[in-house]
Amino acid sequence: MPVRTRIRQTLAAVALCGSLTACTAGAAGAARDAGPAGDAKPAEGPAKVTVVSPAAGRTVTITASGGTLTAVKVVDADGGVLAGRTGAGGTSWISDRKAVPGTSYRVEATARTARGKETTTRSTFSTAEAALVNKLTLAPGKDTTVGIGQPLSIVFDRPVTNKAEVEKQLRVTTSNGTVGSWGWLKDWSGKDRADWRPKNYWKPGTRVSLDATLNGTDSGGGWFVRDYRTGFTVGAAQVVKVDLDRKTLTLERDGRAVRTIPVSGGTPGGDKRSWRGTAVLMAKEGTIRMNSETVGLGDAYDKMVDYSMRLTWSGMYAHAAPWNGAYFGRANRSSGCIGMSTAEAASFYAAVRVGDPFEIRGADTKGTVAEGNGYGAWNVSWERWRAKSAVAH
Repeated sequence: MPVRTRIRQTLAAVALCGSLTACTAGAAGAARDAGPAGDAKPAEGPAKVTVVSPAAGRTVTITASGGTLTAVKVVDADGGVLAGRTGAGGTSWISDRKAVPGTSYRVEATARTARGKETTTRSTFSTAEAALVNKLTLAPGKDTTVGIGQPLSIVFDRPVTNKAEVEKQLRVTTSNGTVGSWGWLKDWSGKDRADWRPKNYWKPGTRVSLDATLNGTDSGGGWFVRDYRTGFTVGAAQVVKVDLDRKTLTLERDGRAVRTIPVSGGTPGGDKRSWRGTAVLMAKEGTIRMNSETVGLGDAYDKMVDYSMRLTWSGMYAHAAPWNGAYFGRANRSSGCIGMSTAEAASFYAAVRVGDPFEIRGADTKGTVAEGNGYGAWNVSWERWRAKSAVAH
C-alpha cells in the first residue's frame, strides 16, 4: 500500500475514535452534571410537607419546603372535604373553614421540587372534643311563606360573647338585594338572640335564605358543631291597623283597607292595658287554654279561647272573645288582648299570615312592645337597629 494511503486511513481511525469518546461522555451526563472542578452534584431529595395540626376553631395550615404544593385534600371522618387555597409562591395552603371540635381529618398533600420530582404525603390529625356545645333555634320555619314584618330570628341555647365572630358566619341572601341588618338582643326567655330585619317591610315575593356556616366557631359560651341553613318566602303585603281609641281593627292589603272589625282592647288604668307599637303575628295557635296566672294577673280568667293569634311572648293575643260582646267597638274591657266576635275572629284568622305586622295605637297603653317580646324590632329606628349589629357597617 502506498505511504500516502496508509496515512489517510490512520487519521480517519483516530478521528472516529475521538468522536465516539465524546458521544459516550455526553450520554453519561458528566459534561452537564460536573461542577467547575468536575465533581458530580448530589442527588435531589423530595420536598418536605408539614401539616400544622390546629386546635378546634383554627384553620388548617400545610407547608412545603424544598418545593411547591400541587395538590392538597383534607377530609373529615364523614367524608366532608375541607376546602382551602394555596398561598402566593405555592409553599403554603390554608383551609377556608376552621377545624371542628372532636373531629378526625385525613390529609393528602402532593409537592413538586424545582426539577419536577413529585412526592405525596399522607397523614391524620384530630381535634379535642368541645367542653360545651351551643345550638340554635331558627324562625321562621324552613320553606314557609310569611308576612312582610317577619324578621329572620335566631335564639341561641347558650350565651354568645363572641358576637362579631358569630355574626360574620351568618350570611343572608335575598332575591332582590333587600337592605337589612343583624341586631343583637335578649329574647323574652333571657337567651341571646340575633334578628335580621330589612330597613323597611319586606317586598311581597322576596325569597330569603340564611347560610349559617358556624361549624367550628366558638360562641364564647360553647362551640357550634354543625352548620345551619333555612329559607322562606314573603307573601302578600298585609298590615293590621289596631286603633284602641276607636276600638277598631282594620286589615289592609296592598295599602287598601279590605275589612274593619269592632274590637275591645285592654282595660285602661292598670296592668290589663294592651301594648302599643308594632307587634308581629308570631303564631296562629287555634283553640288554647288561657290562664291569667301565667301572665301575672292573678285569677282573673281561666278559659278555652278560639282563634288565638299570638302577638307577644308576654301574652297579648288577638282572639275570639264572645264574653266581651257588649264592648266591641265601644269600650276596652279585656285583660290586655284584642278581642272580637267569634264570627269576625274566624274570618280574620283565615285571612292573616304569620309575619303580618299589627300596628297598634292608643292613648292608654302600658308601653311599646320591646324587641325581645315577640318581634318588636320595628319599634326601633333603622339607625338604632343597625347599631345593634356586632359587625361594623
